[in-house]
Amino acid sequence: MPAQPSHNPPPPGPEALHTDALRTSDLRADARENRDRILRAAREAYALHGIDVPISTIARRAGVGVATLYRRFPTRASLITETFAEQLAECAGVLDEALEDPDPWRAFCSVLTKVCAMQAADRGFTHAFLSRFPGQLDYAGERTRAEEGLALLVRRAKEAGALRPDFDVSDVVLALLANSGVVNGVQPEAGAASRRLVGYLLESFRAERAVRPLPPPVRLELDRLYGAG
Repeated sequence: MPAQPSHNPPPPGPEALHTDALRTSDLRADARENRDRILRAAREAYALHGIDVPISTIARRAGVGVATLYRRFPTRASLITETFAEQLAECAGVLDEALEDPDPWRAFCSVLTKVCAMQAADRGFTHAFLSRFPGQLDYAGERTRAEEGLALLVRRAKEAGALRPDFDVSDVVLALLANSGVVNGVQPEAGAASRRLVGYLLESFRAERAVRPLPPPVRLELDRLYGAG
């Protein structure tokens, strides 16, 4: 009996395999490029307008379609999380570095100065850090860790006699609220205005400036910063 013809296509030759590999490589490179463009566009948009910028605006700014954006980032929360991942790591690093500093006053000043500078540089950062995004980074855990670290820095600075004795840890939040108001009210001079404000505040926080007692502290938590931008 004569051999029956095979209905299976012949295996691809070396040239075809090479062509397919190039196509896959090109696709991956294109996908990476789109992802990077989206993240750059998101950072720019959030820095200028906060995290409530419409997805369509970010896609247009990146030069991609909304469908392409959603293929890279299926949810708005995933885009925000990825956009601010570097800043969140930087913020945690600032706190860790301060906690290792043997000089309590320098450590306290460093954290307040750097976090306020981050607020001034990126209007979306405070919102992103304090938002609650289920399934994303542990923002609640990060806030708890930040609050505990700030409380320790304040206690150390007061025990060293550098920070005025009536300073309360909630005054850090008060300072960040004030800085947020300045940053949003004086664009594009936000950086310079923020540095000036922080300079005034740190001088007033020094123990030797505590000539008169302050009014009672207002119990504020970091959550109060959400919506201030």
